[in-house]
Amino acid sequence: MLKRWQHFIRTRFGNGGAHGHRALPLANQPFVVLDTETTGLNPQRDRILSLGIVPVRDARIRVRECREWFLAQEVFDGESVPIHGILREGPNARLPEREVLEGLRERLEGTIVVGHHVAFDRAMLQAAYARWELPPPDQPFVDTEALYRHTLIKSRLLRRKERYTLDDLASRYGISCKDRHTALGDAQITAYALLHILEALKSKGVRDTAQLLKLGGLRG
Repeated sequence: MLKRWQHFIRTRFGNGGAHGHRALPLANQPFVVLDTETTGLNPQRDRILSLGIVPVRDARIRVRECREWFLAQEVFDGESVPIHGILREGPNARLPEREVLEGLRERLEGTIVVGHHVAFDRAMLQAAYARWELPPPDQPFVDTEALYRHTLIKSRLLRRKERYTLDDLASRYGISCKDRHTALGDAQITAYALLHILEALKSKGVRDTAQLLKLGGLRG
């Protein structure tokens, strides 16, 4: 199942460079780390169940600005519940999709959006904005897996994995996975991993956003 998921992300959404973003020193660039929990893997058919964001500025996670939204569901797939644990009804208020999308747009303003295998999250968001005939966010998106690969030692003696999961990064950096498979929990894990990755890339000479986007930015 894991290999099928990894192949789906790689072939369906791709990974590459990002363009049209003014280069800034990494120390001056705000990030928003984002994660979605969804009913499935098809952006046109499936829906976002919950969305978590973790702002990062000045090499610090802004805990008070973290948000997690649960969306009201017109489409629901009970088979995915064992993964994310989100029911159609629950203790958290279910907000209209459009309201969440408009709130998200405001919080992404002026940032670079970061996620692990974030091409899928971006595709889900693009489909959601299109349903409401709203323009999708135009911020650059950066994938932490792609960035992480550039921190690894290049050696013929070390065999690299085909894909690195969020669990791999959490294990590498000693990050707790207590809230794994929740939108906010996964965004928090990714945010902590991002800080470690940025520090490692800094030691390799990566100093500005143009370099960062070249290493881990998404196409399009």
